Amino acid sequence: MKLHELSPAPGSVSPKFRKGRGPGSGNGKTAGKGHKGQNARSGGGVRPGFEGGQMPLQRRVPKRGFTNIFQTRYATINVERLNCFEDGAVVDAQAILDAGLLKKTLDGVKILGRGELTKKLTVNVAAFSEGAKSKIEAAGGKAEVV
Repeated sequence: MKLHELSPAPGSVSPKFRKGRGPGSGNGKTAGKGHKGQNARSGGGVRPGFEGGQMPLQRRVPKRGFTNIFQTRYATINVERLNCFEDGAVVDAQAILDAGLLKKTLDGVKILGRGELTKKLTVNVAAFSEGAKSKIEAAGGKAEVV
């Protein structure tokens, strides 16, 4: 197969449509714009969000507070989910991803304290809750902040 033999999939490309080229084209005269009015004019139309003088949605909806763009967003996981690892394993963010416990780590992984831990693990992640830290250490493991 050569470059000049390639063609697009059937039905994926429609022919160029020329508007306003006479009555025989089926789209002559007003070229699909109707008769007169703001949208029929050259350069006509309204800006995005304009609602004809009615108070636009983005001004009707109440606004409060702000979003801190510098915030740290943790992917959270409970301590009970760590029981899937082997006894004595070193658990870090990559190991948690590989085990399929999380889809993405965002700005880091935080371990929360729900459930019980039965394995002795060394856990290296960005943050721990107090309960999670005490449960990991009570099971004989180590909770290390990376």
